Amino acid sequence: MPELSVSQTELQPAPRPEKFRGAIWTLLLLAPVLAEVLTGSTRLSTLFVLPPEMAIWGGGALLSRELVRRRRAGWPSLLVLGLALSIAEEFLIQQTSIAPMPFPGAHAGYGRWGGVNWVYLLFMLAFESIWVVLIPVKVTELLFPRFAAKPWLRKRGIIACCIAFLLGSRAAWYGWIRIARPRLHAAPYHPPLALIASGILAILALIALAWLLRGVEPKKVERRIPSARTIGILSAIASAVWFVLLGQIFQPHPAHGAEVIVGCEIALAVVMFAVFAAWTGSAQWSEMYAWAACFGASAASCMNFAGYTRPDAIFKIAVDLLSVIGFLWLGTRVHRQRNTAQS
Repeated sequence: MPELSVSQTELQPAPRPEKFRGAIWTLLLLAPVLAEVLTGSTRLSTLFVLPPEMAIWGGGALLSRELVRRRRAGWPSLLVLGLALSIAEEFLIQQTSIAPMPFPGAHAGYGRWGGVNWVYLLFMLAFESIWVVLIPVKVTELLFPRFAAKPWLRKRGIIACCIAFLLGSRAAWYGWIRIARPRLHAAPYHPPLALIASGILAILALIALAWLLRGVEPKKVERRIPSARTIGILSAIASAVWFVLLGQIFQPHPAHGAEVIVGCEIALAVVMFAVFAAWTGSAQWSEMYAWAACFGASAASCMNFAGYTRPDAIFKIAVDLLSVIGFLWLGTRVHRQRNTAQS
């Protein structure tokens, strides 16, 4: 074998490590925008809360994705980590599922048993695991398909993300518990140690479960599934129903008792999980189907305009229109990439 001279080796550039900054920052921003801004929870007048939301929601989604990609796990594992992130928010950070509800027009005792707001908690478990984690992660991977199967963070990135998450959590806790709740004339609340401990144990159990759900996703089977358009419509309908169920808390005279709403939430969650498990396990499932499901769920979350000021309403309409345009552009791109791969 001929030896290479020093000059020859110097002419061969070393391969550069791939940079994932674009994908990382996109996910950090998309998580709070899709979950908070599109739904109207964060408005133009409260846009100052976006940085801590990026740290918590974006950082939580990024860390969850990192663990899943490093373990070569699938979307069920990502969903479980999203549930852990939701428990952290609802029991530890802002404690909105265990403190009496301070929202104007809400029935504080509706579905509150054992010190837990069960109607609200069940809604948030799905909302914060799907709209905060699953959908933003999938949309980001559709935007950066070349990086979709790879981890994005190195050791320093993981440490920085963890620090940002903790700082953001502290800021969110202080902003909600010390500032927002008193302004809503809510009585001081000190959560029982048992609820805090149960939240911590639930988080650890969910992380352990996600860690166990490792390995390559199961082999696809030949199974007919609806068209991508149909799946998008069904995703939008199921998401709209999910938001309607939460809305019972804010009705002057709820049409149904809290026990009925809790039962409906559990039933809908179980059915949709089973349906999507069947759909995604089909060999027919593709990125186009995933885009349609994300678009449908995100479109359904845009329907809240209650109590808006004029500037907030204009901002909300503009963001909603931009999101629709963005999703349609992304769908065209995914469709084109699929046709190119098949040709």
